[in-house]
Formats: sequence, C-alpha cells, structure tokens
Amino acid sequence: MNFSGLDWTVLVLTLLLIIVYGVYRSRTSKNLEGYLLSNRQMPWWIVMLSIMGTQASAITFLTAPGQAYSDGMRFIQYYFGLPFAMVVVCIAFVPVFHKLKIFTAYEYLEQRFDIKTRLLTSFLFLLSRGISTGISIVAPALVLHSMLGWDITFTNLFMGGLLIIYTVSGGAKAVAYTQQLQFIIIYAAMFIAAWWALKMLPQGIGITEALHIGGKSGRLNVITTGFTEKGFDWKDKYNIWSGVIGGFFLALSYFGTDQSQVGRYLTARSEKESKIGLLLNGLVKVPLQFGILLIGVFLFAFYQFNKAPAYFNLAQERTLKQSVNAKEYAAASQQYDQLQAEKRNTVVALGNALQHHDKTSIDQLRTQLQQQQQQATAVRDSIQNIVKKTIPDSDGNDTNYIFLRFVGDYLPNGLVGLVIAIIFLASWSSIAAALHALASCTMVDFHKRLSKKTATPLQEYRWSQTYALIWGLFCIVVAQFGHNLGNSLIEAVNILGSWFYGTILGIFLVAFYLKRVGGNAVFTGAILAEITVIIVYSLNLLSFLWLNVIGAVCVVVFAGLTQVLFFRQSGKQLQAPSYTQPET
Repeated sequence: MNFSGLDWTVLVLTLLLIIVYGVYRSRTSKNLEGYLLSNRQMPWWIVMLSIMGTQASAITFLTAPGQAYSDGMRFIQYYFGLPFAMVVVCIAFVPVFHKLKIFTAYEYLEQRFDIKTRLLTSFLFLLSRGISTGISIVAPALVLHSMLGWDITFTNLFMGGLLIIYTVSGGAKAVAYTQQLQFIIIYAAMFIAAWWALKMLPQGIGITEALHIGGKSGRLNVITTGFTEKGFDWKDKYNIWSGVIGGFFLALSYFGTDQSQVGRYLTARSEKESKIGLLLNGLVKVPLQFGILLIGVFLFAFYQFNKAPAYFNLAQERTLKQSVNAKEYAAASQQYDQLQAEKRNTVVALGNALQHHDKTSIDQLRTQLQQQQQQATAVRDSIQNIVKKTIPDSDGNDTNYIFLRFVGDYLPNGLVGLVIAIIFLASWSSIAAALHALASCTMVDFHKRLSKKTATPLQEYRWSQTYALIWGLFCIVVAQFGHNLGNSLIEAVNILGSWFYGTILGIFLVAFYLKRVGGNAVFTGAILAEITVIIVYSLNLLSFLWLNVIGAVCVVVFAGLTQVLFFRQSGKQLQAPSYTQPET
C-alpha cells in the first residue's frame, strides 16, 4: 500500500487537531451535569451533528462502499424507516425525558415501573452497546493492520488506548464539539475520494455511464420488494418492507431508548432544540448514506476499467502467497484476471454503444456483462474458500477492505493520509459517544442508584471518568474477537443491535401506552421477549431487521397477558411534575 511521509504528516496533524480541540472544549463543570450532559446548553445544530456523528461510525465509512460494491445499493432500504421514527421520538420520547430532567433514559422506567425494570433495561443497553462498541474499534484497527501489516492485537490496543485518553478526559461537551469538526472533515474526504474515482475513468466515461455499468451489474438495486417466485422471502436482509417496518422499529429504539443517542439530545438547551436536531437528522441521514453507498457503485465501475484485486485484504493476500495453497490461489487469481480483462473489453464496448445510442449493441453487451459478472463472482467465491482453508481464523470476507484497498492503491499522496484520518475520526466520534453513554448508565443507573454512600459532585465526576476507562478496556477485549464475524462490520453491528433493541423499545412502549401494566408484568414480558428473539435468530427464520419488530411486539403482548393472568394490581401512573431523583 502506498503510504508516504506526506500521508503520515496529514494523518498525524489531522488527529492532533481533533485531540487538541477536544481537550480545549473539555473544560466544563466537574460534576455529573457538566460531564454527562454539558450542563444542557448545546444549540440545535450541535445536537444534530452530534447525533449524526454518533450514528455514523468508522464502520459506515470503511465498509458501506464495500457493501455496495459486493451487494449493491439495497442496504439503503435499512434507513427508510428512520425519518418516520424521528417524528415518533419527538412526539413520545423527547417531552417526557426533558420534563423529568433525567440523566439516562432508564431513570424514567423506575418511576413508571420499579427498580428491577430500570436495571434490566439499562443492563441490556450496556451489554449490546458495549459489545458493538468493541466491534467499532476493529474498523480503524483494520486500517493499520491491512495498511502496515501490524498485528491486530497490538493495533486494537493502540487504537483503543488513544480513544480512552480522548474520551475519559473529554466529557459530553468535548464529544459534541469535536463531532461537528469531525463531521465536516469526514464527508469532505469521502466525496473527494469518490470524485477521484470518477476522474480516473477513461475519457468519455462519466457519472451517467458509471451508473449504467453499475446498474446492469446489479449494483443499483435501491428498491427491492423481497418477493420471489415462492412468495415473500422473510430471510432477505434488505428490502422495502424490512427497511420501512423493521428499520422503523430499530431506529425508534436506537434514537428513543439507546443512551448513546438519548444522551446527545438531552444536552440541548430546550425541548424544542432537541426536536429540531432529531428531525433534521431524519431529513439528511438517508441522502448522506445514499451518497456513501454510491461511492461503492463508482468503485465498481472504476474496477471495470482498471485491474481489480482478486482478494482485497492485502495482509491476508500476502499470507496466501506464502502458504501451501499459493499455487491454488495463483491459478484462481489468474482465472479472475482473465475474466476481468474480458469484462473490460465488454464495458469499453458498452460505453461506446451508449455514446452512439446503438440500442442493439447495448442490449447484447448488457447481457454479456451480466454473464461475465456472474462468472467473476463465482471465482471470487472460490478464492474466499481458499482463504478460509488457508487461514483458519478468517471467514474469507474481504468486504471491509474494498474501499481501503482503492485508497491505498490509487489515491495520490496526502489524500491517502486524509482518508485514513477520517476512518480514525469517525471511529473516535461514535465510540467516544458510546463510551460516554456506557459510563453514564453505569454511574447513574447502578453506582449512584445502588450505592449507600453519599458522594460529592467532584467524586461523582471522578467515578464517571473511571467507568469510561473501564468500559474502554472492555471494548478493547471485545475488539480482539471482532474482525472475523462472517459479515461486513456494518452488518455485524446492526445484527447485534437487533438482538436487544426490540425488547428495550417494547418496555418503553408499555410504559407509555399500557398504563395498567406494572413492573412485575413488564419485567417478565421483557425476559420472555428476549428469549424469543434469540430463538428466532438462532433458527434463522427471518432477516435480522424483523427481530426489532418481534422483540417490541412480544414485550407488549407478554406483559399484557402476564398482567391479566398473574398480576392483578394496576401499574403505577406516571405524574411527571412529581418526579424526584432517588435518594443516594
């Protein structure tokens, strides 16, 4: 990989800029209000950028283009339910959280139900967010591992260590303000990379032709119905129905009940500014994610005119070439190169036919290109099998490395360092917010609530920093196991979230709308619902987005039935003005 002294300079200076800015902005009141919620003084535009920065991790920018390159644009349907979820969050969740002046979303559940329901929900959040944050640390670690061949364990320790220093010292204010600067640098660098890929296409081949090539190779499958000759395929991961319905439930839980997001809009100066930040996020998130995925389509078109690696993971490719299966890999690579050469001839001819509007040739070449693409995909599958056979702890999936390999092979010096820097910045942006949320819940929902000792504001501040450190170390441990998950990292994180988000959302839906259901019933319903979700996933009955719907509906149904059958007493009625913080 071409990584020059200029690239190192750009990388180091960009990261230092963020660290220095974060330290400068970290000055705040040394108490829980200051450290966890920045004294609730953030304007709406900072809230919006902080929400988007928390959601868009390094995984988004590192693997989304590879996802589109391998599977097409249909992943965008995952976000179709998000704008609708933002409206519901603004109507149902934000007013309650602001009126109660809570630190975490789960404090509300104790007032509505009881302490065990609060602790269960907070625990589910801590478990899911702790594991997914560990996976997120893998993304920048993969960069250094693939780029320089560094050992993945050392790389995770190095990246996680930097992140812990940045997060523990920062607090909510530093997280929010650094995210706005990171957001600007990240999207600028990503679209510069896309522009460079288009710039390097042959003369006469522009955006229109690139999109046409991608479309005829199955990469512009933005809308898919999920229906086959046998009816609706419930195992299909991404289609319009799973996106709108399953994605709605996932986004509703993520933005309404996940403390990493709730903590972002609780920092707002008012309820109105929280709502503005959320609604604007709903408006701009889908177009921005569409643009990130479209980069993958442009890369696909680019590699039709330029030699594409048979396997994109540079570090593992080196291992293959020195293994006992080196000859088998070389033969498969040679076959892939031959197919690539044939495809290039077809694509060039198709480009000429498009320019001359030769309909007969266009139709013929489209069919030929599709057949060649199927053959190339089959060879790539065989290469991945060779990888799995050669490297036992590898799943053979190189989706996470496609964009990175392009950056290293083709971008000019300086720009490579900038793009690598944005992987780190995106990682820091989302992981810092997640570690901050994990520390918030541990401190407020467990330590502060269960401890019998009275602590000073400064002691609470120090304890919060300590918990951020502990969670950072936990996430580094998780990261050691996160680079061989059998999926692209972006899929792995979303699957993990879907195991828990539906259940957590269901608890809040019961709290808001089933006023006669009490704590014992909803606690039992949540346990049963979580067991149901894990069983459904284990049996591979549905795609993961539907797990969010199942979890939420099961909590509501099980809690309602349990209340009627076993617990006759009525649930507590929430009176917001009477809420007081539990004694500590």
